[in-house]
Amino acid sequence: MFRTSVIKAARLPATTRYFSSSVRVFAGETGSGSSRPGGSRSGDAFTKRETAAEEMYIKQEERARLLAIRQKLQQQQKHIDELTKHIDEVTKQEGGQGEQPGESKP
Repeated sequence: MFRTSVIKAARLPATTRYFSSSVRVFAGETGSGSSRPGGSRSGDAFTKRETAAEEMYIKQEERARLLAIRQKLQQQQKHIDELTKHIDEVTKQEGGQGEQPGESKP
């Protein structure tokens, strides 16, 4: 009799829990400073240092992108200058008889 009651008890689903299994939920990351009165900006030295490092990284990335854009712009201007010279040479070879703006050939 005892054996059957032990087996039945072992087969019961684990619906009854005797220990607390709830998960604690924190407001923000550990050490983020978001739970402090001043927010993340009033965090400890590590938080301030991390924020400064992130801002510095972002500025460096933006600077690199701007330098790349400037270099590409210079290449495009050089190409435009070369095309302008080529157009001038072609029109000089034709004796200045190139088509004028506003005129059309018959």
